Amino acid sequence: MRYVSLHRLPHLNNVALGPSMQSPPSRLQFDKYLRRVEQRRREKHPPEARHGAESSASAASSKKPSSRSFGRLFIEFLGLLRGHRGSVAIALVTLSIATLLKLIPPATTKLAVDYVLLDKPLPASVAAWLPAEASQFALLLWIAGVALCVSFASMAMHLCGRWYATRAVNRVQVSLRKRVFEHTVRLPLHKVYRLKTGGATSVLREDTGGAAELIFSMIYNPWRAIVQLVGSLLVLTWVDWRMMVGGLILVPIVYLTHRTWINRIRPLYRDVRTQRQGIDGFTTEAFGGIRVVRAFARQRSEANRFVRGNDLLIRQQLHVWWWARIIDVVWDTLVPLASTGLLVYGGWRILQGQMTLGDLMMFLFYLAMLLDPLATLATSATSFQNNLAGLDRILDLLAEPREMPARPDAARWNRTT
Repeated sequence: MRYVSLHRLPHLNNVALGPSMQSPPSRLQFDKYLRRVEQRRREKHPPEARHGAESSASAASSKKPSSRSFGRLFIEFLGLLRGHRGSVAIALVTLSIATLLKLIPPATTKLAVDYVLLDKPLPASVAAWLPAEASQFALLLWIAGVALCVSFASMAMHLCGRWYATRAVNRVQVSLRKRVFEHTVRLPLHKVYRLKTGGATSVLREDTGGAAELIFSMIYNPWRAIVQLVGSLLVLTWVDWRMMVGGLILVPIVYLTHRTWINRIRPLYRDVRTQRQGIDGFTTEAFGGIRVVRAFARQRSEANRFVRGNDLLIRQQLHVWWWARIIDVVWDTLVPLASTGLLVYGGWRILQGQMTLGDLMMFLFYLAMLLDPLATLATSATSFQNNLAGLDRILDLLAEPREMPARPDAARWNRTT
């Protein structure tokens, strides 16, 4: 018969062998967590390393991880992409071409409105590409054909780039999981036990997977937004520089939202991941020592501990959800206001005879293409903070010194078959 030692289950030592120790309700734990977050924000301390579903006692004695800025995390992530940077570069090049091609079809709306619907004379540069006596319908077909071909070309380039980016994500996940696993199994035993079996599984599965997804959330999607933003601003400058200035007003708002909210959201996401890791570790240990649990009739206590840990996790997730939704509400308010204001300004310019209807239609298309990447940069920042928190935890784990590291002059055994 296989026996399980009690020292493998420290929480059972406190509960089964000592006085009855009930974990506090999740509401009290959450209130204590909010006070700790507020104190951490005032003191500008990094998030505490919490190990376990109930870590108020262990958090005070555990070592706090180093605080990493976004720039440092970005540099560290580029280092993890070693061997996969070629695929990422190809994805960015094809994405840039696809985004620039996407800027061409909105310009055809000006040609269709001004020179087909309003029957204005074509510019000499455009008329040179058409037959001498082309009808209005033929011109409309020519414009539609150009827009359709460019759209198909942009779609093909975008699909090609997304394939390279997706392949890079999966390869980085495999290599990062291999690196984290090989490093974790060589840590000192007390640090391995602090992770717990389920906690290590959570790090290897969720944190490494989310860190690899940063290829999309931190590089691919922001790059598309930047290229589209710069291209839209150049076109708006050509149409009316005053409208371009109005669009640029929203850029500082993106910076302010990042500065005000994002730095506060990432530690909260890290706390959520740490709480989930503790729950996974506790669950694995409880079932691994099921004989001890049943011997001391602690099934209900262990179930209550598990449920309260999950209740605290849900409260933390809802708390960070509300912080993230504040940015969405701000942008859901600003985008309609900006669009309406610029529409009124463009209509006034048309009534003054300083713009054509085609210019206004083209401008509205490019305005939407200008506001879309700005909103993408703002809203995606709240989502990839979760993955950044996972990357931060991985870097903390990789920074842990190994137990008895191999010396450069150590002898190696070669296995021959």
